[in-house]
Amino acid sequence: MANTPLADLSAAGVSVWLDDLSRQRIESGNLTSLIEDYEVVGVTSNPTIFASAFADADHYAEDLDGFAARGASVEDAIRELTTEDVRRACDVFRSVWQRTGGVDGRVSLEVDPGKAHDTEATVAEAADLWKTVDRPNLMIKIPATREGIPAITRTLAEGISVNVTLIFSVQRYREVMDAYLTGMEQARANGHDLTGMASVASFFVSRVDSEVDKRLDAIGTDAALKLRGTAAIANARLAYAAFLEVFGTERWAALKGAGAKAQRPLWASTGVKNKAYPDTLYVTELAAPDTVNTMPEATLKAFADHGELHGDAVTGTEDAAREVFASLAHVGIDVDDVYQVLEDEGVKKFDDSWAELTATVSDQLTRRSPEQDK
Repeated sequence: MANTPLADLSAAGVSVWLDDLSRQRIESGNLTSLIEDYEVVGVTSNPTIFASAFADADHYAEDLDGFAARGASVEDAIRELTTEDVRRACDVFRSVWQRTGGVDGRVSLEVDPGKAHDTEATVAEAADLWKTVDRPNLMIKIPATREGIPAITRTLAEGISVNVTLIFSVQRYREVMDAYLTGMEQARANGHDLTGMASVASFFVSRVDSEVDKRLDAIGTDAALKLRGTAAIANARLAYAAFLEVFGTERWAALKGAGAKAQRPLWASTGVKNKAYPDTLYVTELAAPDTVNTMPEATLKAFADHGELHGDAVTGTEDAAREVFASLAHVGIDVDDVYQVLEDEGVKKFDDSWAELTATVSDQLTRRSPEQDK
């Protein structure tokens, strides 16, 4: 039986995705049960998620033994492990992908974050990952850095579905939407079937509150402290207003007429980091049609248990959201600096996780190497 709060969320136009992936989830049937019982219709992954998954080496033992026996490099082992997990997840979600006409049933795989500031390397790896996984419901995740923006366009132009990640500001989000429209126009010119392509724009939420709240606490005035917990939701609501604007233009209508799907906003980083806030805050307050909310399992289960909806919580809220930002500026918050700090930290965190992932796999291969038996 469908979970009522999550079913209501889906009925409100929000696609529920899981922000986690591992071999254990796939082999245990957990991923299938989340689809059947918790309305999950997609999955996102990132280097941090894979670093955590590979720490449990038991579920990868056979593969790791094979890599060690043939002397595979750490880079090749990581590529094979990650693409195999994503390929298998794509197969689990294949029926969802078919049922939704390719809107959902998507699984995301991120390019090496170390290439986030290298357009050419990002484009090349995106194409290689797409070819390696070889599943139509794959999405390649590309960070929305300045160098990532042209990579998004070029990747879409080759007929590859893209999940744009690490978006923090509405200004950068507008650049992402323009990159999407340009990429789809080029894909059409290149002869690709737009009906099979899809894209989401991952707009990060809780990290904005974490950074802004820290600065508000440092300011310490009553006016500043009253603004804690307001920035992230206001930011996302302004992003949604921009989405409605851009995807209401004639430029978009021409692509839609050619079979393209709108690039939906995806609310990412929706696990509440401040325990003083409701654990379902970034689900309830960002419920709106044509959005995706990718949740860690704890947030998913919390909403299933006690989540509440109050209708469309986003449409028509841009004026109130602008007032929040006016108040933040008045007490001394430099939001442009906030966004840059968050983007830099986001890339670094994923880069650090990639290093951790590399170290974990390297250690496992060394332990299993035939040289160890001599």
